[in-house]
Order: sequence, then structure tokens, then C-alpha cells
Amino acid sequence: MKLGEWLRSLGLERYEATFRENAIDADVLRDLTEEHLRELGVPMGARLKLLKAISALGSDAAPIGSIAGTAPPISQAETAERRQVTVMFCDLVGSTALSARIDPEDLREVISAYQQCVTDTVQSFGGFVAKYMGDGALVYFGYPQAHEDDAERAVRAGLELIGAVTGLKSDAPLQSRVGIATGLVVVGDLIGSGEARERGIVGETPNLAARLQGVAEPNQVIIAESTRKLLGNLFEFADLGSKDLKGIVSPTRTWAALRTRSIESRFEALHESGLTELVGREEELELLTRRWTQAKSGEGQVVLLSGEPGIGKSRLIAGLLERLASEPHARLRYFCSPQHTERTLPNH
Repeated sequence: MKLGEWLRSLGLERYEATFRENAIDADVLRDLTEEHLRELGVPMGARLKLLKAISALGSDAAPIGSIAGTAPPISQAETAERRQVTVMFCDLVGSTALSARIDPEDLREVISAYQQCVTDTVQSFGGFVAKYMGDGALVYFGYPQAHEDDAERAVRAGLELIGAVTGLKSDAPLQSRVGIATGLVVVGDLIGSGEARERGIVGETPNLAARLQGVAEPNQVIIAESTRKLLGNLFEFADLGSKDLKGIVSPTRTWAALRTRSIESRFEALHESGLTELVGREEELELLTRRWTQAKSGEGQVVLLSGEPGIGKSRLIAGLLERLASEPHARLRYFCSPQHTERTLPNH
């Protein structure tokens, strides 16, 4: 395992650039002390995690591939695969001008705080920070872990990141820009060699996201049409029209994501154009209808409807409501965001 991969396995990938800037490699890693880490600006919690992990390496172990100058072998399970991924590019606005006004050590602290902000925000929405490039970051939603709502997670993360960066303490106001695109890519290929070897993502989507970030205004999240189609009415958008982007063959329709929309039902917000006919769920629908009939007759009923995400639970409920449209009934529902599954139901 390489040094960067080792840090990522600990959830501390934001310190990779700091380690490289200070010439810390596998040969000196075991010599690091708490005082060294404090001088590097590593906070206490991360210091303790690093020291514990370094202690676990032992004196003879060589867990970091760069010690031998070779990358770890690829197993059969690590072959490249095709999948849909939402890619987010973000960067810090005006960092070049900022570097001319402040001391390099102060700039390093600003960049470190920014990268920490990106990491915390992205991870809170289930994303993966693939790479930091100075004041920029490349983020995947849908790889290595996929969710049914990766496009939504990416936009929510982008909007929250804008506010979080603005709130960072600095001698000058900080702003960021975000570009997001969704598409089919090939992920898992090894790119580069030696210590620079890493798992990459191949396809037009990363390039499109990078170009969108490049044309975004400060504190703006711009998304591609491919992402917009997956979001329904979950957010408020501004149509920016079609843009000619460098490296993209045809004009790209773009949207600015402004803010999340107050909704009662994610299912309804994602199906703004109406529902298709319910097919293959007659048995389940009949069961729900019978339970409703029993409840009307005074025999209390409780039905638990469960299943994997995307299997059609909400559509089945919508089908039941269609049947009950002409009957008096009360509908109670509690909205819980899939990005915050730790929330509990109210006691009343």
C-alpha cells in the first residue's frame, strides 16, 4: 500500500499533501512523534489516530508499497468496471491572488482547512474524495460505494460546501466553485506508475464536471443536463442555457443549483412528469387493499412494507392511494432524508 492509500484507509487523506511537502515518506514514517505531527498542524484527534496506526505498523512491517518502489499487485476483484458515477469538481476561488498576499505557511493553513472542509462535507453525504490538486478536489458519488440517489447527494454536498467554505476563518473572504456531471464511466483502471500510480476514472464525465466548475461563478454550483434529469423537483434551479465548453464536442445545457426545495415527498418530487402504469404488483396491491377494508370495518391493521432501495415501495403506496382517492381517509407521513438516516421518528 502506498503512503497516500495508507492515509486514505485511516480517513486522513487530507494530510497527504502536507506529508509530501515536508518530505515525509515510508522511510521516516515510523519516526514521527506527536511533536512532529503538532508542528505539521495536525489536530489532536488526527494525531492520536496517526500515532496509533504507526504503532500498529511494528518495526519490521512494510505496509506501504512505495518502500519497495512498486505498486501492490492487482487482484481479480480489482479489475475495471463500467458504472454510472456523478463526478464533482470544486476549487477555491482566488487562491493564486491569495498566495501573493499572505505568508506561505499561512496559505498552507488555509488550503489545509479548505481540504478538511471538503473531506468532511463530502463524506457526510457518502461521497469519495479521489484526489486533491492544490486548491481543487475531484470527488466521486457512486464509486466505490453506490447509492440510488448519488446525483442528489452530490448536489446537496456542493451546496453545503459553498456555505462551509464561506464560513472558514481567513484573513480574506473565501469562496468556492463547483461543477457536477453524471454519466457512464470506466472506473478502477490503474493510471501512472510508481508512487504516482492510482485508480482512475475514464470517460467524458470527469472532463465535463471540470469544465462546468471552470465556468461557474464564485459560490455557484453548476450541473450538467445529465444530472438535472435525475433530480426532479428536489432543488430550485436556474436554467443557464447551453454553453460551449472546451473539449466537449457539442454545446452543453447547464443549470445552476440554487437551494434545496421544501417537499413533502421525495418520490413525488422525483416524478414531476407523472407516474407510469404499475405493473407486476397486483398481488401486493390486493393485500394492501384487503388490509384497508379490514381497517374500515373496525379491525385494526398494521402493514410493514420493506425492501431494497429502488424496488418500488413508494410506487406501490402511490398505487394504493390511487385506489383510495374516492374514499375518506387520513394520510400521515414523516419525511426522513436518506442522507441522514440517523434521525429517529418522533415520539408522537
